[in-house]
Amino acid sequence: MIPMDIKTQLTEAMKQAMKSRDEVGKRTTRMALANIKQAEVDKQITLDDAAVISLLQKEIRNRREAVEEAKRANRPDLIADNEAEIKVIEAFLPKAMSTDELRALAQAAIAETGAASQSDMGKVMKALMPRVAGRAAGDQVSAVVKELLTK
Repeated sequence: MIPMDIKTQLTEAMKQAMKSRDEVGKRTTRMALANIKQAEVDKQITLDDAAVISLLQKEIRNRREAVEEAKRANRPDLIADNEAEIKVIEAFLPKAMSTDELRALAQAAIAETGAASQSDMGKVMKALMPRVAGRAAGDQVSAVVKELLTK
């Protein structure tokens, strides 16, 4: 069996959500597919899985920000909605990388680039980000690299 790309998985999940009358699943997958389509139209290309993963991570980041704002506004209904949408989107992302795995990859990238201080952080990030694409957030990667370079 050929593994489905993420766009196909999203389409199938949307159909399934419609059949099972899962409003959160339907709304979330439909929104994700619309954002993918919009990005493809804007850039006049077909997005590959890496680009789709990046887009989905951005959606999760937006939802987490919305959760924080909803907490400040004391809106438990919005918090619940956004957290449910985050769960739906996360199902389409690759398994997250553990901190230990990330630290090991970061140490390897530091050794490869010969980085010695924080001024070399850009070189390390450039070498490391393609290896962790979709499995660790950029801010998390940045924090680990920064920590390792300041030791």
